[in-house]
Amino acid sequence: MAKTSSAHLYALALGSNRSISSRMTPARLVKAATALIGQSGHVHAISPIIPTPPIGPSQRHYANGAMLVESDLTPDAMLAHIHRLERELGRRRFRRWGARSIDIDIILWSGGRWDSRSLHIPHIAFHARDFVLRPLKAVAADWRHPVSGLRVRHLYARLQKARPIMRSGG
Repeated sequence: MAKTSSAHLYALALGSNRSISSRMTPARLVKAATALIGQSGHVHAISPIIPTPPIGPSQRHYANGAMLVESDLTPDAMLAHIHRLERELGRRRFRRWGARSIDIDIILWSGGRWDSRSLHIPHIAFHARDFVLRPLKAVAADWRHPVSGLRVRHLYARLQKARPIMRSGG
């Protein structure tokens, strides 16, 4: 894809915790998603895939990654494109925090903030999620949060800081 003045850079987070076949494991689904996304834009970077523990009611571990992709799509059009790719890779939206073959989120984009009915950039909770920040730091450590101004590496460092242990008096 040739660079144009309308091209945008997106930071995407990818995760999977449900195989769709014996060959399409969560890690392979994340790799397949990055390849499909790469067909519609210019990929600048792909993080290593990291295993992470489940959150919410799901008991399955995740494979998580991040990528930077350049595209002429607006954020809402990129979201629609991502939802099509998720369906193509077996994603069914049944319940929040449930097992999923693939989950792709727009975390940041080169335009700063974006607010529409279906999409908010920056992603509302990314700064508090290790499974997003750790792979994102590998591909966009110096990208600044458009509201706080903190770099991704600083957000990750803050998240890793030890929290005081609360002890009962006695």
